[in-house]
Amino acid sequence: MIEKTDMSFGPASRNRLAETGDPSHRGAEAALETFYYSLNNGDLDALGADWSAHPLAQLNNPVGGILRGGDAIADLYARIFHGPVTVRVTFGDAVAYLGERHAVFAGRETGSYTTADGTTTPLDIRTSRYFRYEEGRWRQYHHHGSIDDPDALRAYQRAIRGS
Repeated sequence: MIEKTDMSFGPASRNRLAETGDPSHRGAEAALETFYYSLNNGDLDALGADWSAHPLAQLNNPVGGILRGGDAIADLYARIFHGPVTVRVTFGDAVAYLGERHAVFAGRETGSYTTADGTTTPLDIRTSRYFRYEEGRWRQYHHHGSIDDPDALRAYQRAIRGS
């Protein structure tokens, strides 16, 4: 099934890990919302439980480049959560590609990042997230995010890396 959705997950997202055992698309949406809960609240435990630990789980994003494996992905998010900026984004404008044991959510993250000096800068990221139902629950296996504006990309990378 392919459908345009009105889902929106941002700073008010909930930790719905307990619902990720539902094998229907509702369980996949619970995993997606849990990811945005963990991202916006800096919750590494929820993030680690949401992502697959598989060595080929993959994250492709503007800050980390291409990373493989649950540990490498968790390490990147730990650096972001404990780094010099606070990131707040909302996922929306989404299309859901839903199958029996897989789900892809493709849309846009909009929000901002705030540096230690209080400067807030808008963020606009094209994103897709792939979830798979295995061993009785939905887990994230792949993420791709892109920032189209080269100047905005460089500024975000510098802010996150503290350089």
